[in-house]
Amino acid sequence: MIGLMMMVNKIDKVSRVKIFEKYLEELYPDARCELNYTKDYELLLAVVLSAQTTDKRVNSVTPILFSKYPSLEDLASASLEDVSHILMPIGTFRKKAQFIIEIARRLVTEKNGCVPNDSKYLVTLPGVGRKTVNVVLSNLYDYPAIAVDTHVERVSKRLGFSKSEDSVLEVEKKLQKLYERKNWSLRHHQMVLFGRYHCKAVRPECASCKIKDICSYR
Repeated sequence: MIGLMMMVNKIDKVSRVKIFEKYLEELYPDARCELNYTKDYELLLAVVLSAQTTDKRVNSVTPILFSKYPSLEDLASASLEDVSHILMPIGTFRKKAQFIIEIARRLVTEKNGCVPNDSKYLVTLPGVGRKTVNVVLSNLYDYPAIAVDTHVERVSKRLGFSKSEDSVLEVEKKLQKLYERKNWSLRHHQMVLFGRYHCKAVRPECASCKIKDICSYR
């Protein structure tokens, strides 16, 4: 009996995943990162700056930052006070200013100014964690990854793809098992946008959601 129940639960989850994937494809077939960047290091710095704030707010300060400091060398020698002033709108700006100046310095002195395809190195940089590495490598090097930010975590738990008590890493591993590896990066971007614009933390748009019948949150 227990084995039969486990089989039913597995089939139910697989069915929910397929329904959700179809909906994501309908909503965001060409989902991509909404942070603006033109150089590899600009993406890395933008993701670091996006911690505990919105991409929209980050996009409002990075043009000013990258215009004043058009190269990593310029940023590496920048004044902490000047960079902090530019970053004031995004919160925890002084800490983030310290992070990006140090990242610039290390990339210049250790990697010839390039963002390497090396997760072990990237996580040694200040302000860079697993989520940031996944986003950067996925976008720069087409590396299949699921970066679990607040949106991905929230959607995953509401749909029952992970448990409410699961850590970010546990959520990532469970999603990797549910999605085909070749689709990991796309699903990540789609889930981010779905959580950002539909399945919001406050006042999610459940009434108009086509998958509300398979959502445990509702």
